[in-house]
Amino acid sequence: MAKRKTSRKKSKQDFQIGFVGVGRMGANMARNLKDNGFNVSVVSDANTRAANALAKELGCAATKKLAKVTALSNVVITVVTDDASMRGIFGTSGDSLLVDAKGTTFINCATISPATHVQVEKRAEKVGASSLEGCMASSITQARQGTLYLMCGGRRGVFNRVRPILDALSVNLRYIGTAGQAAQVKALVNMVMNINTAGLAEGLGLGQSLGLDLKVLMNVFSQTGANSRVLETDGEDMVIRDHECYFSADHAAKDSGIALKLASQEGLNLPLAAASKAQYDKMKRLGIGGLDKSGIAELTFPGRKGTSKRKK
Repeated sequence: MAKRKTSRKKSKQDFQIGFVGVGRMGANMARNLKDNGFNVSVVSDANTRAANALAKELGCAATKKLAKVTALSNVVITVVTDDASMRGIFGTSGDSLLVDAKGTTFINCATISPATHVQVEKRAEKVGASSLEGCMASSITQARQGTLYLMCGGRRGVFNRVRPILDALSVNLRYIGTAGQAAQVKALVNMVMNINTAGLAEGLGLGQSLGLDLKVLMNVFSQTGANSRVLETDGEDMVIRDHECYFSADHAAKDSGIALKLASQEGLNLPLAAASKAQYDKMKRLGIGGLDKSGIAELTFPGRKGTSKRKK
């Protein structure tokens, strides 16, 4: 009599996890998974020094070859910069994550255009692999602590299959829908966040120019319709000019651009999104795009980088 096949939930040891892109977010996600008992098998990054240092820390392999990442992994988490980088690592020729990728699951965490996520899913499935978008709305600290807010898009079965990994990375996990839809939501999250950040910088900058007590002003904001999440995360930093980077102005400009492209495709005019993107673009032109998004206050407070001194 044949043995009855039984299904079981995948354990941590069933996963051999590779990482492509180990900057501040990717590296801390890898550290968190290692701490939680997962096997991080290999890391890769354009910055080979960073990849080698992290590999030594985690006791795993480091490689420049994308195909080797796939060879050493059954799950690959990617955290790259933009659409061009994403299309590059999932190239259809040459060194690519898609080489001998049958059975591999890719979890793609970069903030890129929804169309690219859809394209990557198609390319992966063509070679017998699977793809899931895992869009993050969180900070470096949350990546390290495993408390990310993750929005996932792709096939529900793929989401379920890698659920143990997703649960270890996040405390807020949402399955949004098919490929591209999580990226659409993420684009809107960042668009609204960028608008709120730009608005707060203008309110506090004007308050400073008027000679108001900014601590009192921020307290009033927090108790009224002027309240927002960015008041809590960025308000004090704007006042004291602490712009240590958790989410850069460069990324804010890119992400607002993704949202504006979606709006254009839908025939919508979004003047506030366009205005906030213009401010982040100005930061880039002034050479301060590497500052945290709170650095937009440098354009609104009197006497700072992008403003004139207060007239007496």
